[in-house]
Amino acid sequence: MSLPRSLAIALIGLFSASLSAQQPARAPFTPNDALDVVSYQIADLSHDGRWLATESNTRRDLLGTDYRRDGDPSYLRPDVSRLWVIDTRSGDARGVFPGPRTVRTVAWSPNADRLGVLVLRGETFEPVIWDRLTGKTRSLPIPVGLYVSENSDLRWTNDGTRLVLSLRSAAWKARTAAEFERMTKGPVFVQDGNDPYLAWDKLRREGNVRAVYSIDATSGRATELLPEAMIASYQLSEDDSLVTYQADITKKTDYDVIFGTENRLMAKRLSGGAPLELLPSLKGATLAWSRDGRRYAWSKDGRVYVRSIGDSTPRLVAGTDSSAAAAAATDTSAALRTERANARFTLLRWSPSGDALLLSSRQGYWLAPLTGGVRTLMLATDDSLSSAPRYAPVGWSDDGRYVYLSYGSRMEWQRGVVRFDRTTSTLQPLVKDARLYSGLRLSRSGDVMVYSSGEGNRPGDLYAADAAMGNTRRLTTANAGLASKSMASTRLISYHDMDGKTRHGVVYLPDDYVSGQKYPTLFSIYEDFFDDTFDATVNVFTSRGYVVVKPSVGFDIGYPGEAWLKAVSAAANNLVEAGVADSARLGVFGTSYGGYATNLLITQTNRFRAAVNVSGKVDMISFYTDSPRLGVRNIHAAEKSQDRLGATLWQQPQKYVAHSAIMFADRITTPLLLVTGAQDSNVPADNSREMYYALRRLGKDVTWVNYMNSGHGTPGTTAAEFIDYHERLSAFF
Repeated sequence: MSLPRSLAIALIGLFSASLSAQQPARAPFTPNDALDVVSYQIADLSHDGRWLATESNTRRDLLGTDYRRDGDPSYLRPDVSRLWVIDTRSGDARGVFPGPRTVRTVAWSPNADRLGVLVLRGETFEPVIWDRLTGKTRSLPIPVGLYVSENSDLRWTNDGTRLVLSLRSAAWKARTAAEFERMTKGPVFVQDGNDPYLAWDKLRREGNVRAVYSIDATSGRATELLPEAMIASYQLSEDDSLVTYQADITKKTDYDVIFGTENRLMAKRLSGGAPLELLPSLKGATLAWSRDGRRYAWSKDGRVYVRSIGDSTPRLVAGTDSSAAAAAATDTSAALRTERANARFTLLRWSPSGDALLLSSRQGYWLAPLTGGVRTLMLATDDSLSSAPRYAPVGWSDDGRYVYLSYGSRMEWQRGVVRFDRTTSTLQPLVKDARLYSGLRLSRSGDVMVYSSGEGNRPGDLYAADAAMGNTRRLTTANAGLASKSMASTRLISYHDMDGKTRHGVVYLPDDYVSGQKYPTLFSIYEDFFDDTFDATVNVFTSRGYVVVKPSVGFDIGYPGEAWLKAVSAAANNLVEAGVADSARLGVFGTSYGGYATNLLITQTNRFRAAVNVSGKVDMISFYTDSPRLGVRNIHAAEKSQDRLGATLWQQPQKYVAHSAIMFADRITTPLLLVTGAQDSNVPADNSREMYYALRRLGKDVTWVNYMNSGHGTPGTTAAEFIDYHERLSAFF
């Protein structure tokens, strides 16, 4: 139950005043500090849960991207990290390498005595084995004429003797690099409308070309499992005798699905013989394999099937069979429509022993037994209710008894983990508090949980716990230095938008916030905001005396442009009425879709004193068929997904005009800062350039900053540009 606004604001004031009275002044959080905030990513957890492999890096480690290479399947972006192994019992940690490396895919051997890692050496990856007992590393050879593919993963065979990875021929790399060069530099680049693929779509698909090999971890001898072909994904059976894979059979560019592909499910016995076709097409299907790798399930069109390799007929597990569905579809009564909707299921995962499937429907999560018994509703949920908590499956205990799910209230900051006990049919809360939880991973043994957790607006640290989320051990303390920095405190607010619907927003208050004092307030906009996650840019602003608000927005198909005016204005009214925001000093900014929203918003209201559009489009019409390296993304976004216009440009051109800020530039009175990356293949800088020249022509207050070597959003090129970006935004506001 939410508190009345007056009481909530009073409590904010009391809390903040108490903090100000007790704590000494802290140093500002600067852009340079933002570059050095450490984050941890869980790389792999040993089967027994004892050994955790994790990578740590900072924003500074990720600088140096060559955005001119976007769309090139042969390009490797810089991704430097420090690789650690942590004992989850004692918390002892040690580095795998003496310093930072660019690593890709980390995998424990089944008995956890060795760690397999792909490490960048020069311009290619090489497989490296780290011995846990000795701490020594050694590299495995790659067959002559081949190299580790840029998108390869790495896994051990189940007997622990070999590493499996994907390789490519040197000829592939030369051919692909030459094609990218031709498409970006010419001298001549011709595209033919009769070609089944868009040129950039075809080049992207080249990323699926690979061969699959196993390499003996002792001798280094390589064995081909699958020859070089269009292979979207692959896996080995538990007994290492069978490789199953998805072969890319896409026939043409798909305008209905962004980066849409069509795959055929195949199997090959490693003892020899021709590959076996399991499913002729996986288009529109969700696939999952049992742990033994010999049974597979898939969901499509609301129905869930299961089949074993070698079986000719699939078994329907959930959903209405196609003939009955076709007959029922003729009845259009409300009751029958609801019944049909409730009978649609989506596959989530197998139980460890393969005796049941976890499914979802709009009614909630279901357990479907495969060895007899009735499908049961494990957890009733309803995402259509804004008050209903959110759940997401995390894992399944090895004995199959417990199903673990993350939990998040949608009314207050209460987050955590719950589990469903199949023996008692009860839902058990394991932890629920105001902290943030992410990366939850249950060991295969089922008795160790590792995860990242932290207070609101603070980077998370890694923790380990038992299967009931007890006996918690903190494994890392990554950013102790932030205790001396001026970091924002956070509050959840609720308000009614102009349609009378309840929305939530996250407020970031300066460290020295004083109740009753009105602050210059910035609104950071995008879509929905609820959790108070760490945001480095926001903390730069709050350290300089701003309140920053992230309001939530609700959309109606066909009318997205109204959404920000309704929701952001209501959130601003809430903060002004509460005495937090100074109505004469309101600013607004956003990145990408948020930048687009910002620019559109200031064509509809003049209440903001300054606005910043970072990498956001201003012209829906020119954007519609632009950004070729993303294939059909922009067309799909406008028609079907994020932009929510609900029609093609030719069906409803007025929608595209109405949602293009450039068409209403004459209405803008708010000083505007446009920030772009000249190498942005997501939202081309030329789109924002239209607004700059329009506002100049109209005599408006506008500045355009174009980072010539950067891409989408905050510059990821150099530390100097990252700092310059933050200083420019702060100076502008």
